[in-house]
Amino acid sequence: MQKKELKIFLASDHAGFDLKNKIKTYLEKNEILCEDFSPKKIPNDDYPDQIFPLAKKVARTKNSLGIIFGGSGQGEAIVANKVKGIRAAVIYNYNSKIIKFSKEHNDANILSIGTRFFTEKDAIKSVNLWLKTSFSNAPRHKRRIRKI
Repeated sequence: MQKKELKIFLASDHAGFDLKNKIKTYLEKNEILCEDFSPKKIPNDDYPDQIFPLAKKVARTKNSLGIIFGGSGQGEAIVANKVKGIRAAVIYNYNSKIIKFSKEHNDANILSIGTRFFTEKDAIKSVNLWLKTSFSNAPRHKRRIRKI
């Protein structure tokens, strides 16, 4: 897992709140700098209120990534992807190929976790793999990202 200078921004809706807190604790124990955009207690929320500020922060902060949590992760990713420069990828379970492709091929800078489909153990494995995977810098992938 990358540690140096990397900042992780976290946010969740009510459905993702508990898993977000577990991932936050895990990252902090592993000395990963985190900033949480979620309320301190389970929100009675509209998830765009947490996701838009996080996505804007990731878009303008060098060496940062975002991890967002929702029941399905779909709505959260849709919101994040409205922000210029954001490429949010949704995952529903631990699938190493999908997680790697999100970074290697798409240079995803936000991971959207559908918490209703995850165990804590698989979420941690997914986050670890995503954080240690790098963009391939292959010309075809760069070209495609520029078109976005």
